[in-house]
Order: sequence, then structure tokens, then C-alpha cells
Amino acid sequence: MNDIDAIRKEIEVIDERMAELFCQRMRAASKVAEYKRAHGLPIYDAGREAALIERGVGLVDDPALVTYYKEFEQAVMDVSKQYQRRLLSGMRVAYCGVPGAFASIAAHRIFPDGEAVPYPSFHSAYDAVMRCEVDCAVLPIENSYAGEVGQVLDLMFSGRLYVSGVYDLPVTHHLLAPEGARLSDIETVISHPQALSQCENYIKKHGFRQIEATNTAVAARAVAEEGDIRTAAIASEETAELYSLTVLDHDINDSRGNTTRFAVFSGERREHLSGSGSFILMFTVKNAAGALARAISIIGEHGFNMKVLRSHPMKELAWQYYFYIEAEGSPDGEAGERMLADLSEVCDRLKVVGGYSGEAKL
Repeated sequence: MNDIDAIRKEIEVIDERMAELFCQRMRAASKVAEYKRAHGLPIYDAGREAALIERGVGLVDDPALVTYYKEFEQAVMDVSKQYQRRLLSGMRVAYCGVPGAFASIAAHRIFPDGEAVPYPSFHSAYDAVMRCEVDCAVLPIENSYAGEVGQVLDLMFSGRLYVSGVYDLPVTHHLLAPEGARLSDIETVISHPQALSQCENYIKKHGFRQIEATNTAVAARAVAEEGDIRTAAIASEETAELYSLTVLDHDINDSRGNTTRFAVFSGERREHLSGSGSFILMFTVKNAAGALARAISIIGEHGFNMKVLRSHPMKELAWQYYFYIEAEGSPDGEAGERMLADLSEVCDRLKVVGGYSGEAKL
């Protein structure tokens, strides 16, 4: 056997080992896919990929091979994502609204390979997860313009589902009309009251008459069905494509900072043992002097930085409130366990709703 044959034989042996390891890795990836389905997590996790590549680079002892290793590792992860997409292609995701609504857009962007399933209300979308009709639900929890979504917070507090991710969706409104319409033809605009309010200056400038709809996508559908070139909808660009409408004017919001935060709800709580990211905690305090102040102090004493603190009225008890907190870190480690134990001394009801590794912009 000459030298090249010996080298080729060595490569064949290495390839055999790599093939075996590849199959092991893909079997592990299938378990990851199962976990993501159960916890309502998207396939792509930019932070995790970057951490894996950085860790792998540290294991490469030849600096000349670092760049090639990065390409190799990225290719392996791309194949892993393709495999997970195949496994999760039947994932069903509930949202409130109709196709083209901003909740629909959020569901499609978070789970591009899943099936977005519309429901008529927040409650019915939430219950669909409880009944195992869908794998998870994507629901809004806060808008930078209109504030918190109280109905969803109530479901968070009283329901049994957990939050596994939080995502920011910038809300951009456009003026949509039937094909052939011109801006000068428009006399009336239809949209959700919040969208009309968010485009108030634009509407006043053009002297449009306003009609309210249950949401922006319903408005777009109504305009498409009527086909009146004098009537336009204020909705998303995705909605224009969905209902074959023409975009007469782009970005007509009064404010460019309008954003809605969406949470993914699933039946199992995702643990964050590493302590990275943030968690959501909800509780009521005992009827004792200083109970709320003590609860807040306990969270800080155990090293958790609160980013959000809100109170919300309890529907079943007049003048009683529950509290909503978002804090940095993990409640699943030793510090978190001690914090929860101390909080139980001053809280009547205490619930870790879930957490998220990082708030992503869709």
C-alpha cells in the first residue's frame, strides 16, 4: 500500500467515526425538537448557536483550522435545523384573530414551519393549548402605545400554561385599497380603533372619515370584499398581499416606536438553570402591613434585578390585586429556590409563569 492509499484509509476510518457521531447528534437533535414542541420554542436560537461555535473554537488546537471549523460547525447546525423543521412541520400554533392580523404575523415569524391556527378570542386560543388542539399559543401581553393586555395577564395568573418566550413585533401601518384605487380616491378608512388612533395625524391631514373594525385584518378583508375604491383599510403589508390589496401609502403611523410584545404559551415550563435571560413571576400578598414591600425586597435581596413591576385588579375580588414581575436571572437555581421559599412566607399565591432567554425582535 502506497502512502496516499494509507492516508485515504485513515480518512475512511475517520469518516466512519464521523458518520456514527453524526447519527448520534441528529438523534439528540430530535430530542431537542421534541422539547421545543412541548415548550413552544422556535427552532432557531441565535444565542445558542453562537455559544456552541465559540465553545468549539476553543477545542481546535490548530489556529489555521479555526475558520474552517466555524464553517463546518455552522453547516452541521444548519442540517440539524433542517431536520428539526421536518420533525416540527406539523406543529400547530394558536393565535387570536384572523389571517393577516398582527398576532398571525407574529405566529408565522416565530414558527415559520408551523401551522398558525386562528381563534376568536384570547381565552379560546389559550384553552386550545389546554385541550391539546394545538402545541402552543402566541398572544400579546403588551403594546408600547396602548399598554398591557389585561385579558392575557389574567389568563397568565389564573391558567395553567407557561411562558416559554417573549418577542417584540414592530407594528407598522399602511394604507391599503382595492386594485385601481389612487390616494386621491380615498374618502373613508377602516381599521381597529387603536390603529386609527395611532394614525390620527395622517387621517386628519387627508380628511378621511373613520370606521372601526374588530382588528386590522378584518378591516382589510372587508375592503377587499367591498371593492370600493373610495374606501381603504389601515393594516399591515402582509395583509395587503393576503387579500390582494394595493398599498397606497407606507408607514403612516404617527409614531415609529409602536411595538407589541408577544408571549408563547405552552403546557410545560422551560427551565433556565444557567441563570441567563429573564423570568416572569406573579403573586398576591397576604393581608399584612408591609407585605408587598417585603416581597419586593426579597427579590432584590437574592440578587434578582426587577425590570417590570405591575399591579392588576383581580376580577373575582373587588379591590384586590395581583402583581406581575419580570426579573433578570433564573428562578431554577439555588438563589431562585431560596427567593421563592422566602416569598411564600409573605405571599398567598405565588406562580413562576415562565421565562425567556432573550427578547427577540421579529
